[in-house]
Amino acid sequence: MNRFAKHLLPFSSLIFIFSLWTFLVPDTFLSVNNLSNVLTRSTANGIMAAGMTFVIITSGIDLSVGSLLAMSGMLGSIVMLLLGGGSWTGICSGTYVDMTLAPMLVGTLAAIVIGGLCGLFNGLCITRLKLAPFIVTLGSMSIFRGVSYVLNDGKPFAISKYTWLDTGTVLGIPSSIWIFAIVLLGCGFLLKRTSFGRYVYAIGSNPSTAFHSGINVQRILVYVYMLMGALTGLAAMIYSSRSSSAQPSAGLSMELDVVAAVIIGGCPPSGGRGNMTGTLIGTLLISFLRNGLTLLGVSTNLQLIVIGFIIIFAVTADQIAARKG
Repeated sequence: MNRFAKHLLPFSSLIFIFSLWTFLVPDTFLSVNNLSNVLTRSTANGIMAAGMTFVIITSGIDLSVGSLLAMSGMLGSIVMLLLGGGSWTGICSGTYVDMTLAPMLVGTLAAIVIGGLCGLFNGLCITRLKLAPFIVTLGSMSIFRGVSYVLNDGKPFAISKYTWLDTGTVLGIPSSIWIFAIVLLGCGFLLKRTSFGRYVYAIGSNPSTAFHSGINVQRILVYVYMLMGALTGLAAMIYSSRSSSAQPSAGLSMELDVVAAVIIGGCPPSGGRGNMTGTLIGTLLISFLRNGLTLLGVSTNLQLIVIGFIIIFAVTADQIAARKG
């Protein structure tokens, strides 16, 4: 399988899934409302997948993103509710807080910063303690989820006025899609046009060679996990805006969809390869796959099985291609 075929396979798979649902459930799948809903609901996953692309290119993994999404959303909501004039007792009991724009902006920024700091924590544990990314992020996944439940004793925070990231539009296009597009373009520029991106590819290809070439491998890896965390914080606020609440259970199993999107998009777990175009295709493929299965009445539990098999298939195909290439 040549390089062109490797890039064509994810796109062909997306076209196949789209065509399949068009044939099986044309009336519901092809409706404007359904397609718009799929695109807007894929933005949070896609933003996280953009960060995960950097992580997997370095041959790492971040299993904590679903839990971090919940914790960042909870903490960001606390900031905006308190700044908006709410009391701790009031916001814990779900009392309505009439927030203005300023608290909402600060709360959104707080979620992004919190996500970045949690990414810093993951990165430092990986680089300073010499622990495997799988082990570190498995542990932090439990920590972040636990904090999410402890913050309000397992109850959500109501942020009724915080809806623009979900329902707002710019030039008729949903605001979340604009944010997703900006994130993809920015991350694509980082990967392809900056020394940081070149270092990320070099580390994924051969960390020892990268180190002896003068690249500060530990620093770059910390930056990668910080970027992953910050983008998860941004995705958390889009996710919270969608339900006008910050849920401690948000993002359960979301790491599966995020990792699947990146791998299906052509970024192998072994690292060294990957791009934002493939990540976009992988994100849309997972979103359309889930949507079509839902329209057919397939349960969420069975959808997990299907996506698991797709991940195994994508990795297997890449390994076969690597051996033949």
